[in-house]
Amino acid sequence: MNENRELEFDVLVIGSGIAGQEASLNLADNGYRVLMVEKDLSIGGKMIQLSKVFPTLDCSACIATPKISETARHPNITIMTHSQVRDIENNGRRLQGWITEFPRYVKTDLCTGCQECEKKCPMIVDDEYNWGLAGRSAIFVPFDLANPRVAAIDLENCILCGACERICPADAVDFTQEKKEYHLDVGAVIIATGFELFPPERKTEYGPSKNIIHAMQMDRLLAPTRPFNHVLRPLDGKMPDNIAYVLCTGSRDQTLDNPLCSQICCMYSIKQAQLLMGALPMADVTIYYIDIRAFGKGFEEFYEQAKGMGIEFVKGKVARIDEQANGNLMVRFEDIEKGVVQEVEHDLVVLATGVLSNKETASFFREYSLELDEFRYVKQIDPLKNPSRTNMAGVFVAGTSSGPMDIPDSILSAGAASSEAAAHIRQLDRPSA
Repeated sequence: MNENRELEFDVLVIGSGIAGQEASLNLADNGYRVLMVEKDLSIGGKMIQLSKVFPTLDCSACIATPKISETARHPNITIMTHSQVRDIENNGRRLQGWITEFPRYVKTDLCTGCQECEKKCPMIVDDEYNWGLAGRSAIFVPFDLANPRVAAIDLENCILCGACERICPADAVDFTQEKKEYHLDVGAVIIATGFELFPPERKTEYGPSKNIIHAMQMDRLLAPTRPFNHVLRPLDGKMPDNIAYVLCTGSRDQTLDNPLCSQICCMYSIKQAQLLMGALPMADVTIYYIDIRAFGKGFEEFYEQAKGMGIEFVKGKVARIDEQANGNLMVRFEDIEKGVVQEVEHDLVVLATGVLSNKETASFFREYSLELDEFRYVKQIDPLKNPSRTNMAGVFVAGTSSGPMDIPDSILSAGAASSEAAAHIRQLDRPSA
């Protein structure tokens, strides 16, 4: 630990996904000084990892990248990446807490993001950004569109060979860096920590097999910044021609302690299926579903469009997925409409994994004083009239921190949270009677 430092801002925004960025920009454009804290090495959240968005099929990166750039360049927004918030409490009128900034072992003011260090590093590990589909070096820039575009050293996998330090043209590598502690004083806090993806390995009856992937992996295979030139199945690099989607993996399941519908799985599966019809024109795509929940604007038309493209929809509950000797997968399911149990072979299966609450959120507050609902999301005190309010004065919630929602709803909730935070700060500035 290095030194203690004081940070004073109008608003703290925890999380830098689309909701966190939207809330920060709303406040910053109105003259408020915003501190955005992100635990990852770059801002952007999960949206920057997606291929396209439903139902318009607009490029996700084309939407997210300008927003990231605007957030990073705004004079009223200060960004701390690779950092963690803790012990936030309300001491009367304002909120205090602590921020730990973890070392990158690379000097951010010197690194140019040239990635020469990556070429010399001998250690290759799974790339988190591509969900393990590709590798990365122990010293790495998180992804091509990262902001800040600064390398970091994964010290757990680094062998301390010094190759990166010797090759760096900017002399930016610094193994002596230590974490720093900052004391924080703010008028309001917005929680925009997003969701966690359901761990597909918990569904033990599905696999294991390298040819069973989850939806975020498929989005990476379809994205313009994808790790390969084509959609390939992980086991042997074969281009699949018979692909299955299994909906409600980890959602609406009491046995997995997640009875909620994740709201986005039906539509992102249909989105990916349509993109696959373009990427692999000869492929057959089957979607096994319990119900199709096409509740948003243009969603029903998007669903009907997918059926017209030849995507097969089977109303059935998948019981087991077993890998065959050739790497193909036997899907055993109950055909609900026919009332029979069937088995169909596919060469790639995509699990439409649901979303879970971010289990770290409550730990940001002293003695877990932030109240959660029965599903472990941040509890909305007045979900109809004031959906951004929490049980703590001056603390507001945005995006999927309060429950599953799609991108437009996340942006809408960020607008509500930023408005409430601004109103709260104006109230603090009023003289006491």
